[in-house]
Amino acid sequence: MGDQTDGGVSRRTVFGLAAGAAAAAAGLSACGRSDDASSGPATTAPGAAESIAKDAYIFGFPLVLMDVSRRAAEASTPVNRFQHAAALPTPARRDVVRLNLDTLSSIAWLDLRAEPIVLQVPAMAGGRYWLMHLLDAWTNTAHNPSSVRPQAKSGPPYTYAVVGPDWSGRLPDDVTVLRVPTPTVWLFGRIQVNGAEDLPAVRAIQKQLTLVPLSDRTAGRVPAETTPVAPQADSVPPAEQVAHMDARTFFDRMCAVLAINPPAPDDAPAMRRFATIGITPGGEVVGLSDDDLAAAADTARQQIPVYLDPKSVNENGWTFDPSIGAYGTNYLQRAAVAWRGIGASLAEDTIYPTLFASADGNGGPGRFRLHFPPGQLPPVDAFWSLTAYDADNYLTANPAGIYAVGHQRPVVPNPDGSVDLAIQHADPGPSVPAGNWLPIPESGQFSLTMRLYAPKEEAIQGRWQPPPLTSVS
Repeated sequence: MGDQTDGGVSRRTVFGLAAGAAAAAAGLSACGRSDDASSGPATTAPGAAESIAKDAYIFGFPLVLMDVSRRAAEASTPVNRFQHAAALPTPARRDVVRLNLDTLSSIAWLDLRAEPIVLQVPAMAGGRYWLMHLLDAWTNTAHNPSSVRPQAKSGPPYTYAVVGPDWSGRLPDDVTVLRVPTPTVWLFGRIQVNGAEDLPAVRAIQKQLTLVPLSDRTAGRVPAETTPVAPQADSVPPAEQVAHMDARTFFDRMCAVLAINPPAPDDAPAMRRFATIGITPGGEVVGLSDDDLAAAADTARQQIPVYLDPKSVNENGWTFDPSIGAYGTNYLQRAAVAWRGIGASLAEDTIYPTLFASADGNGGPGRFRLHFPPGQLPPVDAFWSLTAYDADNYLTANPAGIYAVGHQRPVVPNPDGSVDLAIQHADPGPSVPAGNWLPIPESGQFSLTMRLYAPKEEAIQGRWQPPPLTSVS
């Protein structure tokens, strides 16, 4: 994952959602059903075995992607150590799509097999937004302490013990327990940054974030200092590695990781079904040829990116899913969100309404407007922003160097309290206040993502709606 990415939806994915959602749902077969298939692979018909393998791929995709992401991160940063982002992204950053300019990330991969890891979050002045998002090995949100909901016994500073499923012991009274169902945990921290001039202040905060094994804290050993890590632009992103992984290699890795990070109790029916073709913790697929496995994986790869959760909200052309972040037995939704970008947080922390359009209009560059009626700016307990992306999901290069508005570039209301934003390639001139112009590409497809940090309930439940994007002559 990149330093600022936040699980944004890709252009290719959203354009295919409406066409593919019904087919994907119909083709999911028995993935996640309560089938109690206890017969061995020898009694499984070839067609049924391939269907089971396809569903197992969907089931295991987030687990394998998380493992590949962990391995990639450990190439530069040891486990139980923070990797801090140090700079805001620009259009030149091409290793990760849909980056944001609102937060700097502090990321760590935790290994809880030996003992708990103690996380301490310092005081942050000025109401600065922060989120320490803890995901289990299956991409489910395990805990989400934040500036809005610290969920701590005392503080600041806030002190948490991230505890694995098998550990038992005594913790200091001032430590808040955050128990996670898998020993592998991804800590995805985000800290609000208010522009380039605010970077030194955020870096100072990052240095005060600490991760230390419980035994070191008890013994008074000081944790090693972490340093910012630059993105590795020439490395193959983990999602691409998994997408191009040989099918048998994928299932072998899935079985190996299952032995370390077991599924949830509610997954037992699915696991019994997968066991009929050898997919078990530490096992291997049997009864299927490499061609059969490849066909099953290909079918799964076609279904995952076009899946649209029935709970998704689509208002005025803006789409977002308020149910992401905790998936239960909706394995196709879990895989689809991971495909688009692992690290998706709960709607109570952030939502990302996203709209796709074309800059070509009336034979020339398109000019668009977003009109917010009085009192209808995005309802949040923290802050909001609007970012433009080009057809490849990267920040839109433009001479003005403007990539987002609403947060670092505050919008200016009209006399009646309404707000009008000019969404166009060319500078709209002095009639548009500074902060109310968001450049888009001169031609071709583009997209807008509205980020609401600590959104209010009316936004999560769809009672508030983003305004439509209207074309102007």
